[in-house]
Amino acid sequence: MDIFKEMERRGHEQVIFNYDKATGLKAIIAIHDTTLGPALGGTRMLPYAAEDAALEDVLRLSEGMTYKAAAAGLDFGGGKTVILGDPAQDKSEGLFRALGRFVETLNGRYSTGEDVGTSEEDFLIALRETRHLVGLPPAYGGSGDTGDMTALGVINAMKAALMHKNGSSSLTGRRVAIQGLGKVGFHVAKRAVEEGAHVVAADINPHTVGRVASELGIEPTDPWAVLETRCDIFSPCALGNVINEDTAERLNCQIVAGSANNQLKDNSFGEALSQRGILYAPDFICNAGGLIQVADEVRGYHPDRVRHQVEAIYDLLLAIFREADAKGLSTTAVAMGRVEQRLSQVHAIHRIRT
Repeated sequence: MDIFKEMERRGHEQVIFNYDKATGLKAIIAIHDTTLGPALGGTRMLPYAAEDAALEDVLRLSEGMTYKAAAAGLDFGGGKTVILGDPAQDKSEGLFRALGRFVETLNGRYSTGEDVGTSEEDFLIALRETRHLVGLPPAYGGSGDTGDMTALGVINAMKAALMHKNGSSSLTGRRVAIQGLGKVGFHVAKRAVEEGAHVVAADINPHTVGRVASELGIEPTDPWAVLETRCDIFSPCALGNVINEDTAERLNCQIVAGSANNQLKDNSFGEALSQRGILYAPDFICNAGGLIQVADEVRGYHPDRVRHQVEAIYDLLLAIFREADAKGLSTTAVAMGRVEQRLSQVHAIHRIRT
């Protein structure tokens, strides 16, 4: 990968490669765009097959964080960290303290927290070396787990899509197929069941599916079959790139609304879904609840304020769906247009000196 060409193409400001010989830490921090404010985004730890795969992931994820913050009306930019390693084997106190030291060198330009493969406990270690962390437990000044608030945003996205598609926002009796029952997917399933939906769900861990099926009364299905499950709503809540040239034609749903980042392999698949009559709720709006929660920590966490902002995802998406219909555009194109407009306006405002 030609890193500078890729940065130019995506609009990144900074990519930092971090290595600590003593602990074995190999981490990449990508800062995409700080027009709106300091970069914010979690730290993911995965056993990437190659360094290029890790670099591609951190670039896409940090770019998505910019869109998420901009669409949600937050005054933050997009950033992300990936750690190359197996979270089941390679974690240590030293590794996360080293990561904290590297984050601290950015002097508040970027703050991070929990993501796939990392936990609150990891960042309580990193807290010894940096102030620039979010999503910590309440006892340490944070707002705690973001899974349920992210799920609340997804449920509001589903309701907005149902209202636009069918004239009723009710989930009662609707068939919802969920891919992934992790930290967010579980809460999406729980909230959907509470709303009266019939939930079909899959996860790569069969023990997780069994536990959730027993606890919530959902219908389990095979991880490879969930894409083709007949349903009203398909909800991707695992990793990205789930909608691509191999899967877009296999979907058997009216609506796609889930918490996974970068659900589309690229934005052309938003148009492909539109042509099939599938209403796509752009992922960076659907899953913004967690970011809204941790962003609020910076000015002093207030749960009622956060809930109000997360519930506003309903109105935002309803407006995007209507604009897409009126202009004959995909929902992705409309959402991106709004993001670009906000970034452009704030960039111009920042030329006013104080």
